[in-house]
Order: sequence, then structure tokens, then C-alpha cells
Amino acid sequence: MNDNPEIIARLRENIPSFKCVEGCHDCCGPVTTSSEEMSRLPVKTDAEHDAALEELSCVHLGPKGCTVYGERPLICRLFGTTAKMPCPNDRRPDVMVDSQIEAQVHHYIATTRQVLV
Repeated sequence: MNDNPEIIARLRENIPSFKCVEGCHDCCGPVTTSSEEMSRLPVKTDAEHDAALEELSCVHLGPKGCTVYGERPLICRLFGTTAKMPCPNDRRPDVMVDSQIEAQVHHYIATTRQVLV
């Protein structure tokens, strides 16, 4: 049985959020994500992926920000919530992510097949 959807849901619930600087997308570069998380995102063409990679950007970054914010991968959710992945604008949640949750996210990433977003 594949427990990945439940694992992803639990981890998402335990990663705090915070308000980004409007217009900033400094952390929106090419990232990898699990096949499970990728299946939740809109399919993009090879040309769209190539163009985003050439710009060192995310294929889901639109003119007004992340177009898949509600379904963004775990790695994207960690940016700015941990000292290991700080926000370049010094933004952060009131309470940083619990170190055990952070470790579980990294374990999930390390033990699942990853694909380029």
C-alpha cells in the first residue's frame, strides 16, 4: 500500500507558513519533487520546462507568483521555515518548522523517486 498521500498531507500540515515579500520569487528555482506530488501539478510541455530551466526558474512560476501555491511541493514549503533554507528577505513564520518534521521531509525526499518540476 502506498502511504505517500498520507505522509505528504501530514507533513504539509506541520510546515508553518508566512507572508512572502510581494513580487519576490528568489526561492522559486528548479526543484525536484516526488512523483506523487508531481502528479498533483498541471502538466507542462517540454518547451515550457526547457524555458523555465534556462531561466533557472520554476515552470509553475507565473507573472504574479506561484500558480500552484496550494499544491506546491514539500521542498518549496520548507523555504523560509528552517535556518537551513532561509528566506533571502529575512521573512519567516512566527514559529519555525519543528526539526523532526524537517528531518521527516528530508527523509521523504531522500527515499522517494524525485523528478524535476
